[in-house]
Amino acid sequence: MTTFEPPLSDEVAVRRKGLRTGWTTGSCASAAAKAATLWLLTGEAPSSVEIPLPSGERVRFAVVPTATVGSMYVVKDAGDDPDCTDGAHVTATVSWLAADGGEIEIEGGKGVGRVTLPGLGLPVGGPAINPVPRRMITRAVREATDRPLRIVISVPGGEIMAKKTSNERLGIIGGISILGTTGIVRPFSTAAYRASVVKQIDVAVAQGCTEIVLCTGSRSEAHAERRYPGLPPVAIVEVGDFTGVALRHAAGAAVTTVHFVGMAGKIAKLAAGVMMTHFHRSKVDTELLSRVASETKAPSEVVAGAVATNTARHFYDLCIQFGATETLTELCRLAAANCEAHTGGKVAVDVIMVDFEGAEAVAVA
Repeated sequence: MTTFEPPLSDEVAVRRKGLRTGWTTGSCASAAAKAATLWLLTGEAPSSVEIPLPSGERVRFAVVPTATVGSMYVVKDAGDDPDCTDGAHVTATVSWLAADGGEIEIEGGKGVGRVTLPGLGLPVGGPAINPVPRRMITRAVREATDRPLRIVISVPGGEIMAKKTSNERLGIIGGISILGTTGIVRPFSTAAYRASVVKQIDVAVAQGCTEIVLCTGSRSEAHAERRYPGLPPVAIVEVGDFTGVALRHAAGAAVTTVHFVGMAGKIAKLAAGVMMTHFHRSKVDTELLSRVASETKAPSEVVAGAVATNTARHFYDLCIQFGATETLTELCRLAAANCEAHTGGKVAVDVIMVDFEGAEAVAVA
């Protein structure tokens, strides 16, 4: 199979100065929630609050009151990433719950999408507020009070912003998602980040590394660190969506071995020969999933689900549910073969699939 890299859109491809990071919607929602809680407690709206990130780092955000007591927002700064939610007013409206214990209810308001399809790791019918942001919000408000709370996260104009995302195709209707695993937005989509991937490989090679790990995000990176304890930290390169760029540069930079660590979605695209895996530029090939499921004699439920799904995560969940691990293994084999082909056969590549908590699911030598 011929490999290819879909081009970046003109908007994304414009090089920007520096690699300025920003804040996820999850971080903004956490700061807004803490500020709104403090307003309820003290009767005064704060002008800024400090919250903990998942890493333990603490960050201070400016916050703005709305016309409603206990309702505040943060203006999202996405840094150098061309994020459609940059400048969004991520709002939290907090009220006391008449409940025993210290319950916290987190709900989605106007501009936050609702989940209508399985495969996202979120309850169907519930708000598109991911698990890590939920934990961040809870931790932030618990720094202010132990009392039971109802927190409604809303994003004015979120319905319009969502039209620039793949949310509708994924079954998220009516708004954006509250996302983030680290609390920090790194410019994965920019030419600047692409340049940083090349630089990371150059640094690793300069340190004498001929064996490197390419990982796609924070959870796969954490797994890579556990799986390859003998490799120096500089040899673990976070590539985001730019796997093809990284492989080609590695092939020309004296790298002989690459371990790719990622989740089902990225690996499914690599198995189809797509080397630039940003969700705006490529989608999962459901016909490929169906063919691989059939060839590996997966149960009929998996074969049927391959073409019915909108996400590789849903397909992954079906494979695990029905014990079709050989199907996942074959996807990894195809991905590894395509990655090697993309280097012109100059680099040996293996692929490790991790689950959505970062634990190893499938490894292919």
